[in-house]
Amino acid sequence: MLDERKKKILQAIVDEYINTAEPVSSGVIVQKYKLDCSSATIRNEMVELEKNRLFR
Repeated sequence: MLDERKKKILQAIVDEYINTAEPVSSGVIVQKYKLDCSSATIRNEMVELEKNRLFR
């Protein structure tokens, strides 16, 4: 099960990738989607999503 922060991050990654067809960085997510966390936190959450096979 995903917590709210992971859901928001995953949705932002998917949306950005659909819009740009380019790899999505944590910095872009922080700037463009105004999530209330640092780029380091987003990177850590991306690692967790990947470990759980929810993001590859």
